[in-house]
Amino acid sequence: MEQDQDLDQPLPNNYAICIAGHGSRDQDGIQEFLTLAQKFKEREPNRVVECGFLEFAKPTITEAISKCSQEGIDNIVVLPGVLMAAGHAKNDMPSEVLQANKDYPNLNIQYGRPLDMHPKVLKVCSDRIESIEKSSSQNISRKETLLLTVGRGSSDPDANSNIAKISRMLWEGMGFGWAETCFIGVTQPLLADCLEKATIMGYKRVIVFPYFLFTGILIKKIYSIADDFRNKYPDIEFLKAPYLNYDDLIIDVFMERAREVPFGQQNMNCQMCKYREQVVGFEDQVGEPQAGHHHHVRGIEGYHDHAHGHSHDHSHAPGHSHEENDS
Repeated sequence: MEQDQDLDQPLPNNYAICIAGHGSRDQDGIQEFLTLAQKFKEREPNRVVECGFLEFAKPTITEAISKCSQEGIDNIVVLPGVLMAAGHAKNDMPSEVLQANKDYPNLNIQYGRPLDMHPKVLKVCSDRIESIEKSSSQNISRKETLLLTVGRGSSDPDANSNIAKISRMLWEGMGFGWAETCFIGVTQPLLADCLEKATIMGYKRVIVFPYFLFTGILIKKIYSIADDFRNKYPDIEFLKAPYLNYDDLIIDVFMERAREVPFGQQNMNCQMCKYREQVVGFEDQVGEPQAGHHHHVRGIEGYHDHAHGHSHDHSHAPGHSHEENDS
């Protein structure tokens, strides 16, 4: 109970917040992330709040931390601006924080945890799904509806399993006839394959729900694939639910994550993390060093065709190009 009371207290004044994003080649996505940072400022106008990106956008995380280093600031909380803890949140962003602690020895720079599983995040998911249901003129019940939750996809099975958990909780909590989990890249099953299977299951409506924080290349790809199926199967209603974005409840969870740090409550759940435990099929990755893999694209803005043959991130398969973030 005492810990819960602590988390109700505001972050001390000598703490700055740095929100770390992956970055995107899509300028709409970058703008939404910048708006997220502005929402933090609206909550606490006297707080030093900056944001930075791993790749494809400026400022970089290093530059954002530098901006946080102001008079009266003794501590900086670096919050990973992603939904789930995959490679970017487990390796690339922490490596930036480790380097920043070396560069600024007089500052206490600590790393928070992602949004992860949280009742308020689940509430935003349900709100987004309900909003697209209300937009339809067809009288189709949830028992006649299949919910398809679409995640980013990662080579980290722990992150992928969390998307499946979100899907399951929405299925049971909202009473859909069926629910499936799919991904837009890196891992299986892929969105198009799941949609094809959904068309033969007899449901009158399929809701495609992207479990992403912000727009970007992958969100637009998800919606484009859904449109293709809508045109191909006109007897089935395909609805495209909105992604999460900077909802007030999302800001609530981010602020909670920031308040965890002074009390040492920001530890991630490592129970099924392939870097900490002997997870079936990933045994050889236990104890891999925490290192970043974005040096060659840090701060690069706009589109750059730089696909390469090595695996730049523990959460991505070899040959994957830098399209989006963990969320």
